[in-house]
Amino acid sequence: MRNLPPPPTTPFDSAEEAWFWFIMANEARQAGARIRAGQGLVNRPCEPLDILRTLDQLYRKRRLLRDHLLVLAHYGRRQFAPDPECRREMRDHTIWCEAFAVLAPVLHEKGIVT
Repeated sequence: MRNLPPPPTTPFDSAEEAWFWFIMANEARQAGARIRAGQGLVNRPCEPLDILRTLDQLYRKRRLLRDHLLVLAHYGRRQFAPDPECRREMRDHTIWCEAFAVLAPVLHEKGIVT
């Protein structure tokens, strides 16, 4: 049996895009979908678990706080970032930006984000 080269992967354009993908994949898994590598329309350079592990490491190192995780989860489920122009979302927008200032460079370093 020959070893086939791995299929080419397409990194995410932004950390936010990777985050929304992670949230959708996680919700699909919780709904009973079976996540398998190479089965999506676009081959990604990671699995949803890779993003979860990265988030966990940043939280354990106290680079991300509980507030960051709560805002990321809330707006991730809604599939859009908090609106800085909306009074009720201004604080969340600040927290969102703080979280991605920490998360984006790590995802970029791992090759998950271009």
